[in-house]
Amino acid sequence: MESPFPIRLRAARKVAGMTQQQLGINLGMDPNTASARLNQYEKGKHAPDYQTAKRLADELGVPVAYLYCDNDLLASLLLALGKLPPNKQQELLDEIRADF
Repeated sequence: MESPFPIRLRAARKVAGMTQQQLGINLGMDPNTASARLNQYEKGKHAPDYQTAKRLADELGVPVAYLYCDNDLLASLLLALGKLPPNKQQELLDEIRADF
């Protein structure tokens, strides 16, 4: 099974309205290689280590788990939950657990 990372990274970058170069530069990459490096990640030719993936997710405003999630519905839930403040996340978790 192919990693969902390239597809999710590209989708999150586009929603954020950034070019590959802008995203790379925001992470401190060399402006001359930032676009090429991000392109490699989005094409699935290279995968970033976890710390780089975490920095990408933080810069794009998405949970890092979203980038790795191979279930579209769960990925959408992760995005929605990630936008909630921690106290609201906890309230939802408590409600879900109460239903079990």
